[in-house]
Amino acid sequence: MVSLGNISTPATIFPTCYAAAAARSSKHQCRASIAARDELLGLISDDERGLRSQKDKRRKERILRAFEALAAESASSDGITTDSRLSGTWRMLWTTEKEQLFIVDKAPLFGTRAGDILQVIDVGENRLNNVITFPPSGAFVVASTMEVVSDKRVEFQFTGALLRSDTWSFPVPPFGKGWFESVYLDEHIRLAKDIRGDFLVVERAPYDWIDEADFWSLR
Repeated sequence: MVSLGNISTPATIFPTCYAAAAARSSKHQCRASIAARDELLGLISDDERGLRSQKDKRRKERILRAFEALAAESASSDGITTDSRLSGTWRMLWTTEKEQLFIVDKAPLFGTRAGDILQVIDVGENRLNNVITFPPSGAFVVASTMEVVSDKRVEFQFTGALLRSDTWSFPVPPFGKGWFESVYLDEHIRLAKDIRGDFLVVERAPYDWIDEADFWSLR
């Protein structure tokens, strides 16, 4: 399930960083970021989106140390993660969120499986969708309005939810609000923490998730 796309060499991972790194200190920072990033991605690559570390305390601790190390690299730069780069379709690689991991783990009991789990963000339109897909055509979609409140933090308010397949849909009333902070952001991945203390690693998906007209009519 975990796909790292065409991530390959330091030059393709951090082209902007390498282009600007004429000074030795900048080059050192780039290398440190790449090393921290590679360590984290390596640790989560076989973690089944968080299922294995959920049951293995030591494994989880190693991943969280790598998570914090990469977040620290972001803090040493300008640290802004809520600009237009935040917009896009982000696919979950790893999380500590129990509800999402429960769905990933238990979906086969209901005759299906969890496909891609997405955050779809549009900073300009103040819109956030959380999407859990159930191939080939099912999805659970939670819509939110959002507001950028700092260089890292986004606050959101749920406005509607819909469980659907290609032949039926079931709306769910809005519920709750919260915030998340993107503590690291580059061309390919993003790290976030949220109001409940959960951790999230996402990659920029190789496709755009398209809003459905029947869903947005719930707003």
